[in-house]
Amino acid sequence: MKLYVDTTRKQVTASKDPEPKNDQNGNQKSEKNTGRLMWSTQVFVLDETGGEVITITTAGEKPSVKVGDFLAVEQLEAIPWATNGRNGVAFRAVSLKPKNGSAAK
Repeated sequence: MKLYVDTTRKQVTASKDPEPKNDQNGNQKSEKNTGRLMWSTQVFVLDETGGEVITITTAGEKPSVKVGDFLAVEQLEAIPWATNGRNGVAFRAVSLKPKNGSAAK
């Protein structure tokens, strides 16, 4: 089952430029089925309950976003994980794009 996050009432702002998502050896990861390169983008998500910094993974072309851009997030998926007694939630999206005319200066 996939868990999607509704971002329609959330303000998502790029807080770090996209970077290659690397493995433990420093090589950029790629999707298993498609071979598309993976990217990590740190964002700040704000709604009426407060804000949180998360990292969103995308695959394919590097997202053309920069720090301060308000973002449109396509199909944000929350992926719970647990490894060696540690756990958390990873986030993945189909795409991250700047919202038209909303870049912070």
